[in-house]
Amino acid sequence: MIASLNLLGSTGSIGVQTLSICARLGLRVSALAASQNIGLLTQQARAFLPDMAVTADPERYLELKTALADIPVRVMAGADAVCEAAAHPGGEMTLNAVVGIAGLRPTLAALRSGRKLALANKESVVAGGGLVMAEAAKAGNPIFPVDSEHSAIFQCLNAAHGNRIERILLTASGGPFFGRSIEEVYTMTPAEALRHPTYSMGTKLTVDSATLMNKGLELIEAMWLFDVPPDKIEIVVHPQSVVHSAVEFCDGSVIAQMGTPDMALPIQYALTYPGRLPSTAKRLDLAAIGSLTFAPPDPQTFTCLRAALRAARMGGTAPAALNGANEEAVAAFLAGRIPFGRIGELVEMALPENSSPLTDIQAVFAADAAARQAVRDQLATG
Repeated sequence: MIASLNLLGSTGSIGVQTLSICARLGLRVSALAASQNIGLLTQQARAFLPDMAVTADPERYLELKTALADIPVRVMAGADAVCEAAAHPGGEMTLNAVVGIAGLRPTLAALRSGRKLALANKESVVAGGGLVMAEAAKAGNPIFPVDSEHSAIFQCLNAAHGNRIERILLTASGGPFFGRSIEEVYTMTPAEALRHPTYSMGTKLTVDSATLMNKGLELIEAMWLFDVPPDKIEIVVHPQSVVHSAVEFCDGSVIAQMGTPDMALPIQYALTYPGRLPSTAKRLDLAAIGSLTFAPPDPQTFTCLRAALRAARMGGTAPAALNGANEEAVAAFLAGRIPFGRIGELVEMALPENSSPLTDIQAVFAADAAARQAVRDQLATG
């Protein structure tokens, strides 16, 4: 169990839950970083008195500085400051809950500084997988996944004693639209897409769950985190969200991690690894649930998943392009500029025919920028 934490994305859903766990376990919070919610960041800084508080938005620096002027907290702003918070030596571990590709540089900064890394920012590994895993290998520390599915796989592998993985069973809730036709879901609105049946999450992640893009991104993340090819990962829709994922071994045995759908469980496991402590999560009652169901996904209706599977097979910079196009398309959807079904169309259009090698971080951001521009060009032409 760690004694201190640097927390990036502190005002989001994962960040708020993480701070609640830190307060309950008595962990020191050494650095806080967030983006736009200065009011909540101010409250958090006053409650936890970190060494530093950072807003990613340079234009909000003065607002945060003024709000915290009477307490001994170093205030900083901008992308470089978020990286400094990620690498802050006061934190034994850095938990990165930044949303989107903006989390890549802080992920690398945390690893290069020797911090343990708890990762809720899947886009870091999706877009820059080879770079991230190379830095993790240099640091000699495992990455502690905070996504419930990857935490489940990590926990299953801890019981595997080095035996070979035959297959990863990556579960998905299916989101609010699973089982409907492409015609039914095409015109769905942001309000409808944000009604997730199981979890309470941020808006972008909830839309990704509705399109099943989230599961495609998680498949790419699992490829890197657990060193398996895409054909060794099977996505299974499991609406009850009780089996968080499972691993099959060469003898046919399957080990699954189960629990109530509560993000407090994977967050706390990352903070207390390798030990376990009592948590606030509701205990699992299988008899009350009654039955668990499983079904294959539908990549013909959920075209974002189809695009993600294509990018996973292409490798190189294709996942970075996939992620960039998706972020741009989801932003347009949430702004009311496009219908739900248009998200997948734009992402598929923006994927390159051929992938470039993932040589450095500049290659990641170039692929990301090109895909975003392709989406913007399509939006401009209607």
